[in-house]
Amino acid sequence: MDRVLFGAAYYDEYLPTDRVTTDTAMMRAAHLNVIRIAESTWSTLEPRPGVFDLTHVDRALDAAEAAGISVVVGTPTYAVPAWLVAEHPGVLAVTDRTDAPRYGARQIMDLTHPAFRLHGERVIRRLLERSAHREHVIGFQVDNETKYYDAASPGVQRGFVRHLRELFDGDLDALNAAYGLDYWSNRVDAWEDFPDVRGTINGSLGAAFDRYRRGLVEEYLGWQAALVREYAREDQFVTHNFDFDWAPGWSYGLQPSVDHFRAARAVDLAGVDIYHPTQSRLTGKEIAFGGDMTRSIKGGANYLVLETQAQGQMGWLPYPGQLRLQAWSHLASGALGVMYWHWHSIHHSFETYWKGLLSHDLETNPTLEEAGVFGAEVERLGAALTGLRKQNRVAVMVSNEALTALRWFALETGFPAALARSVSYNDVLRRVYDALFELNVEVDLVPFDDPDLGRYAMVVAPVLYSAPEATVQALRAYVEGGGHLVATLRTAVADEHVKVWHDRAPHGLTDVFGATYNQFSTPDGARLAFRGAFAGLAERSGTGSGDGPGDEGPAAEALLELLVPDAGTEVLAGYDHPAWSSYAALTRNRFGAGTATYLATLTDAATTRAVLGALVRDAGLWDWPQDVAAATPTVAVRRGTNGRGRALTYLLNYSAGPVTLTLPVAGRSLLDDRTLTAGQDVTIGGWDLLVVEG
Repeated sequence: MDRVLFGAAYYDEYLPTDRVTTDTAMMRAAHLNVIRIAESTWSTLEPRPGVFDLTHVDRALDAAEAAGISVVVGTPTYAVPAWLVAEHPGVLAVTDRTDAPRYGARQIMDLTHPAFRLHGERVIRRLLERSAHREHVIGFQVDNETKYYDAASPGVQRGFVRHLRELFDGDLDALNAAYGLDYWSNRVDAWEDFPDVRGTINGSLGAAFDRYRRGLVEEYLGWQAALVREYAREDQFVTHNFDFDWAPGWSYGLQPSVDHFRAARAVDLAGVDIYHPTQSRLTGKEIAFGGDMTRSIKGGANYLVLETQAQGQMGWLPYPGQLRLQAWSHLASGALGVMYWHWHSIHHSFETYWKGLLSHDLETNPTLEEAGVFGAEVERLGAALTGLRKQNRVAVMVSNEALTALRWFALETGFPAALARSVSYNDVLRRVYDALFELNVEVDLVPFDDPDLGRYAMVVAPVLYSAPEATVQALRAYVEGGGHLVATLRTAVADEHVKVWHDRAPHGLTDVFGATYNQFSTPDGARLAFRGAFAGLAERSGTGSGDGPGDEGPAAEALLELLVPDAGTEVLAGYDHPAWSSYAALTRNRFGAGTATYLATLTDAATTRAVLGALVRDAGLWDWPQDVAAATPTVAVRRGTNGRGRALTYLLNYSAGPVTLTLPVAGRSLLDDRTLTAGQDVTIGGWDLLVVEG
C-alpha cells in the first residue's frame, strides 16, 4: 500500500440519530481514511429468516464513498440472531461448563453446527453481493476474534473421536498407550464407548481435545475466507482480527484457543486487536508484543490493527500525547494501519462504557483532536511509513501445546491451574518478552515447529514443556550449527501427547545443555547466587548482590529444578538455600559451534532482564539500541527498512518527562523535517517520539 490506513469501526445501526453524513465529514476532518462495518449486526441484516434489510450497510457505504473513505466489510457471524437459536437450539454450544447454554452473549455458538453454517453462509453471501463490487471496499474481515468458545457439543465430540481414529489409524491400543489411559481405569477399548471428554482427568486427552478444537477455528476461518473469495476482486484483501489471552484485563500473551500461525494461513493479511493500559501504566510492551506476534504469523509481512482503544474502558482515557504515541507505536512494529474500536461511544447494552473516539455527546473532544494530529502526519508522510520490513536476529519460540499442558500441570502444583492460581505459561512468556523489549532487543515469535531456526543468531524458548521429538532435534541442530539457545525451566518435559519423557531431563538435550536434573521443588525461600562470569550481575541490575550464601540475591519464583552440571559446563548461578546450595540454577554450555543456556527457575523481571542482557552481549548481539536502553530506559527503539528501501528508526518515549540522548543514527526527522547527524544530542518530549529516515 502507498498510504497508512487510519480509521475506526462504524455502526450506523447503533446511533440514536441520523448522522452518517455528519460522521463521515468529521472523520475526514480528522484524516481518517477507512471504516470497518457490519461485523456484529446479523440480526439487523436479517431480522427474520431469509428476510434481509441492508439499509444501514448501504447508508454507510454511500456516505463513505461520498467522503472518499475506504471500507472494510466484516462478516456478521460472531453474534447469532435470536430467531436462529429459536429454530435451532443446538446452534448454541454445549461447553466444558454447562449442558444448558442460554442465548444473550456473543460467541456462544458451535462453529461446526450445520444450521449455523447454512444460515451463516446465506447472510455472508447476501452481504457480499451488496458490497463486494463497490470500488471503495478494499477488503473483508471474516468473523471476529474467533475461538472455539469451549464448545464440547455432541457433534464436536464425535468429530474429535473421528480425528483420534485417523491420528492413531484406528488402533485403540496405541491411543491408550500414548495418553496413559490405563490410569484410574480410563482405558478405552471400543470407539463406540468413548466417554464424554469434559469429564476427563487425563491431561493428555484433555490437551488433545483442545488441540483439535483449535483446528476447528482454522477450518472455520478457511471456510469463511473461501466464501468471501468467490466475490472479492484481486485488489481486495481477506483478513481476520486475531486477539490474545486476556489474563490481567488486557491483551497479554499467546491465545489459548487459537494457533495463530496455523489459522493465519486462511487470510491474505493478518489483522489484530490490541488493548492495553494507558496513563501512568503505558509502557508500549503490549503494543509491541501484539505487533511482533501478528507480523510473525505471516512470515514478517505487514499487518492491520483492526481494533485498538481510543478512550477505551474506565482508567484508559489517554493522557495528552499518548493516543498519538500509541498509534505511532503500532507502525513501528510493522502495522500498515490503525483502526479504533470504535468511532462513537454506544448508548446502550454491554459495552456502553467502552468508549470510542467520540464520547456519548457525539461531539469533538481532545481524543478525537489528537487522533487527527496523527492522521494528518501519516497522510502527509505517506509512502515513507509503509512496507516496513525487519531483520531481527533474536526469536522467541512459542507453543500453544506447552500453554495447554501447563494448564493441566501448573508450575507450582503439578495439578490443573484451575484448582489454584498459578504462574502461567503466558506469565513466563511475557517475563521473557518484556525483558527483551526493555533491552531494546527486537524479536520475531516463532512456533515450536519452525523449519528454519538458523536464520536467527539467538532463540529463546520459555517453558517449552511439551516438545515433540522433531522440535528437540531441531533445537539440538540449531545449537550445533552455531546458534545461541536460551531455555527456561520445564523444557522438553513431555512429548506432543503431554506424556512425560522417561529419560534424563531435559529430554534429548542433556549433552546440549551440559546438565540434567531429576528433582524439582517450589523455592521455599531460595535465592539466586551468581558466580563465575555472572558474578555481581544481580548487584549491577539493582536486585541485590547474589554472589554467594547470605548475600540476599534475587528470589527464585514458582519452581526450581535441581540442576546437576556436567564437568566443563559453565555454572553462572546456583541457589542460596540451606538444602539446595550444591545445585546449579543457571548454566551455559558450548555444544558444537553454538551455546546453550539453561535457567532452571523463574526470577524477578529486573534479574531476567539482566541475565538476558548479559547473554545478548556475550553472544555478540549487543548494539546501540541496547546502549539507549541502558542510558534512557523509557525510550524504546524499533527499527526496519521502509518500502522505499531506507532505514527507519523509531525512538518512542514512554514517560511523562522529556528525555535527552545522543542520537546514534543520521537522517531526516520525518515529523519536523530536520536533518539529524549521528552523535547529535536530541530531546524527546514526554509521551512523544522521533522518527528518523536514514
